[in-house]
Amino acid sequence: MVFLICLTIGLITAFVGSIMGLGGGIILIPTLLLVSSFLDSFSWVTPQSIVGISLIAMIVTALSSTLSYAKVKRVDYKTGLLFLTGSIPGGAIGSWLNQFVDSKSFLLYFGVLMIVISLIFFIKRDRNPKKEFTGDEKGVRTFELFGETYRYRVPILGAFVLSLIVGTLSGLFGIGGGSIMVPAMILLFGFPAHIATATSMFMIFFVSIVGASTHIVLGHIAWEYVLFFIPGAWIGGKLGAKVNQLLPGKVLEWGLRVILIFIGLRMIYQGLS
Repeated sequence: MVFLICLTIGLITAFVGSIMGLGGGIILIPTLLLVSSFLDSFSWVTPQSIVGISLIAMIVTALSSTLSYAKVKRVDYKTGLLFLTGSIPGGAIGSWLNQFVDSKSFLLYFGVLMIVISLIFFIKRDRNPKKEFTGDEKGVRTFELFGETYRYRVPILGAFVLSLIVGTLSGLFGIGGGSIMVPAMILLFGFPAHIATATSMFMIFFVSIVGASTHIVLGHIAWEYVLFFIPGAWIGGKLGAKVNQLLPGKVLEWGLRVILIFIGLRMIYQGLS
């Protein structure tokens, strides 16, 4: 029974996380907490073991979905690596700062931030990323999607500063950076939604490895249960990436709005409880 429940949770969270480029941890963690409050067979669940399981599962999910996205050339590797230069040290800084802050208050503020970001998506954008660049300018990235050409440019300094801030917030709040990075890529740099989600999963793979390594050293990984989540995480990551490729960009943006509102409300609830 435990195996089937873990397999199902891993499958669903990886599926949703892969579609939206969020990794799935933001759904897996509260789900496990909820299940542990009802079933004695999940009494082994602790905050540390949940985070460890989530990070291991996200490594598998991110690898699975990235391989699928890579086959259809949706991953912007160059920009993804650029973002990693800030998000990895930022995650370490945020994790260190976490011990000095009132987590309840910050969860509340973070929840509000997520809802504000989701509402920003409703603002009409006059800028058309497809026509802003000709493709001859230095640093312009070009992708073909559904028969259309999309171009955008990510300044090196801007990418580093943004990813450093996102990484710090991720470490501080214990939440995957995809929930902030994907909207930022779309709204600030003009990424097409499909490229943003695929590139986010590519980044999450490396960030999760760094985070999971820390928890492995600290002995927080419940290996006998982690293995139950891996098959679902792999399959869910593959399925999510496939579904993502079939959905129009507008559908992905709407889905991201809903997920961000869900995340925001959950964080606010945690901050007030």
